[in-house]
Amino acid sequence: MRDNGKYGSKITVERGAAKMTQIDLNIPSTQRHRLIIIGGGFGGIHLLRKVRKSNFQIVIIDRENHHTFQPLLYQVATSGLEGEAVTYPIRKLFHGRGETHFRLADVQRIDPEENLVVTNKGDIKYDFLVIATGAEPNFFGMENIAKNANTMKTLGEALEIRNKIIENFESASMMDDKISRQRRLSVVIAGGGPTGVELAGALSEFKNKLFPKEYSTLNSDDFDIYVVEALPKLLPAMSEKASAKSREFLEEMGVIVITDTMIKGFDGERIETEKGGIEANTMFWTAGVKPAAISGLNSESNTKSGRLAVDEFLKVKGYENIFAVGDVAQFTSEDCPDGLPMLASVATQQGRHLGNNFLRMEKRKNAKKFIYRDKGKMATIGEKRAVADLKNWKFQGTFAWFLWLGVHLVTLIGFKNKLIALTNWFWNYTRNDRHSEILTKIKNEYKTT
Repeated sequence: MRDNGKYGSKITVERGAAKMTQIDLNIPSTQRHRLIIIGGGFGGIHLLRKVRKSNFQIVIIDRENHHTFQPLLYQVATSGLEGEAVTYPIRKLFHGRGETHFRLADVQRIDPEENLVVTNKGDIKYDFLVIATGAEPNFFGMENIAKNANTMKTLGEALEIRNKIIENFESASMMDDKISRQRRLSVVIAGGGPTGVELAGALSEFKNKLFPKEYSTLNSDDFDIYVVEALPKLLPAMSEKASAKSREFLEEMGVIVITDTMIKGFDGERIETEKGGIEANTMFWTAGVKPAAISGLNSESNTKSGRLAVDEFLKVKGYENIFAVGDVAQFTSEDCPDGLPMLASVATQQGRHLGNNFLRMEKRKNAKKFIYRDKGKMATIGEKRAVADLKNWKFQGTFAWFLWLGVHLVTLIGFKNKLIALTNWFWNYTRNDRHSEILTKIKNEYKTT
């Protein structure tokens, strides 16, 4: 028996204690301790990459069989990137490692008394559990928006947006009525954070560069792009200079920016705001997210925001063998009393840190406390237009754009993904053309039941 020190008041691990007597989700019995990771987002994947060579039996469970690089989904949605560039099969991350397993399933709840994860495909026991389920759209109780607006959290949703945009263009080209045509072409983006700003910039580039060539019978003046933000400025988490410059860039590109305005509803033809209505068939919702929580844990671990309270070792409060990373975890400190922001950089750092602590556990070393290192924030508005807030330097324009490209290229998982992205970007930049304007008809949605 050994005491693993700073993971909690007492975490004990006995050799052979993890041997399973049943086959859970067809995972074989083993003498190794079973580590289950729920979620293949940034936190889960970077944790997996750290521990895949360890002596744990690792099981990763997700609704999708691939990791999605969500910061670039808007480029898939606007025909700037192929879907292959932003997705990477989870199984390819552990080829040839017999004690690492992936299961395509939907986790329904956790039973901490039995150390059990309950899924729609069956139950599975764990010795250690990491919850990395990320976030999901938050519509703040507005059911008509949830029903009619498009979100962009998965590759499937990004492709659905791409299909909708192209179908709208094709339909508008056959309409005689100007009002109906303008309503079909116009787009409202709810939310002026990084995703909303970047999506607006990409759509504006499409409108200004490609729309006149591809749809020459349509008037680009009928293609209105709105960004509606409830707070007084765009990019509220960034500096005043970045916020002002991003607005300036968007308005130069023809985007209609409306701030300090809340959206009240959307019936599929008209967006209602507290300051009036906007005639449009299409709304893209980027205005809020909430943690993708899993039921079963005690009240001590749940915060008012719905995130799981974790300590400095990323251990869920009230449990000795359950951890959480990324958007679903609320890690507080003196610098961040309300918790760290829901960013890919936070999830990545937490996943890596927790992975290293599991490796330290194997070596009977004490865990290290998590410390978030804020390397800055960036957003791109279009070609040669970006804003960057680094730790000691804030700048905008062409250099910020090249920096944004470089950072996102480096952080993509997989050489093939990097090559596809680089090729697409080079082609788009040099040719002012996009070859991803393809309608992708999906006959039946796949199901994991």
